[in-house]
Amino acid sequence: MSNKKVPISPNLTNEKLLKTLVENRTIYNLENCELNLFETYQKSALVPLQFSDLVVTSMLKGKKVMHLFDKEGFDYLPGESVIIPSNVEMKIDFPEATFDNPTQCLALAIDNKKIVDTLNFLNEKYPKEGNKNFWQLDATNFYFENNEEMAVLINKIINICQSTSIFKDTLADLSLQELLVKIIQSQTLKGVSEDTSQISNPTLLHLISIIRENIGNKIELKEIAKKTGLSTSSLYRLFKNELGISPVEFVILEKIKLAKRYLANKDVYIKNVSYEAGFEDSNYFIRLFKHYEGITPKQYQQLLHKKQ
Repeated sequence: MSNKKVPISPNLTNEKLLKTLVENRTIYNLENCELNLFETYQKSALVPLQFSDLVVTSMLKGKKVMHLFDKEGFDYLPGESVIIPSNVEMKIDFPEATFDNPTQCLALAIDNKKIVDTLNFLNEKYPKEGNKNFWQLDATNFYFENNEEMAVLINKIINICQSTSIFKDTLADLSLQELLVKIIQSQTLKGVSEDTSQISNPTLLHLISIIRENIGNKIELKEIAKKTGLSTSSLYRLFKNELGISPVEFVILEKIKLAKRYLANKDVYIKNVSYEAGFEDSNYFIRLFKHYEGITPKQYQQLLHKKQ
């Protein structure tokens, strides 16, 4: 069950100005990025597309089937984003596109220097422990669902690129850096959530293990820090440097993940879920859940039941 957020779609191209019905392209070129808006108005298959820069794509309307890295094609839907490395060819099917139901997708090509500068900034400002442990974009972790922050940021970049402001290049640079940081953070957290074996820091691995073993209880970070011989400030610094978030936020995300498992039971009470997930106040749990998931626990539970 997901709660992906769809960025606001820009206006479609006027019918009289369309150059083609398959991947009609509108380009906004800035100093360190190029925003491409693609629209398709008829069914098509295996349409090739390739960029010389890394591209962050995000689906806005309709449905595509993406073929990437010689893998089996996958459905690409609004609220989802895909990162495509430079010079990698994608092939795209448009199984449902019609003039009344076009697809719309953006492709944000980012200059490699901007990416390198952002990674250097992270590695200098928030260095991970270990000589070979760096912040980086993970080409194998290329798919993600947009959360609220990501959707807002994509909208912001679209608006900047379409604006006539004399400061648009500067504003775009700031937003590009923020977008790259969010993607790197999202990839890191997704990787940790799915497989802790990629964590090279043994102290962090031990801390995550302790947190997960006690996630249904009230967690005192001071006590957890003591178990690994860390001060509270060192604990915070370790999480920030290795995962990009505070230990408090990590605990909250783990508790919400546990709560979502309990909510799969359509008969369980929200107050009981709050207690089982280690929250002492159910109202606080509801507020946090809505902040991170975009809907209340009850709405999440109802949506799950509707799909069954």
